[in-house]
Amino acid sequence: MPYTPIVATLGYVLSPDRTQVLLVHRNARPDDAHLGKYNGLGGKLEADEDVLAGMRREILEEAGIDCTALSLRGTISWPGFGKHGEDWLGFVFLITAFEGEPYTSNPEGTLEWVPIARLHEFPMWEGDREFLPLVFDDDARAFHGVMPYRDGRMVSWRYSRA
Repeated sequence: MPYTPIVATLGYVLSPDRTQVLLVHRNARPDDAHLGKYNGLGGKLEADEDVLAGMRREILEEAGIDCTALSLRGTISWPGFGKHGEDWLGFVFLITAFEGEPYTSNPEGTLEWVPIARLHEFPMWEGDREFLPLVFDDDARAFHGVMPYRDGRMVSWRYSRA
């Protein structure tokens, strides 16, 4: 059976001093599958856009800021991650410069600056704890991972670097 995932972007916006990251605390909708968790910003790619344009659009929509410097840190295949077991393929970006003042909230929840050194203290998907160190490390090479989910739980994690 061919792999036909939902293609998405996931972005982590660094503060100007590079010690904090802007996350959304998913606390606005009781029916949200991510309720209570902290997530990066992003979403589904539209049919007529490339992944970079999609990332910029999602950050503008969700945080109200324009990305002026960003880099692809990696890709992650999430077989079975969707609400109904759909497969997802995500392009993970680090945003190192932006223009504008970020919103304080959006329809998904509160936007918060979180110290990178304390990310492990915040509720998030268990799988995020596996790949987030790769987003913020000093290795310039992109990572490419596979993180299958079953029944809302991460099954395994493996990655390689180019």
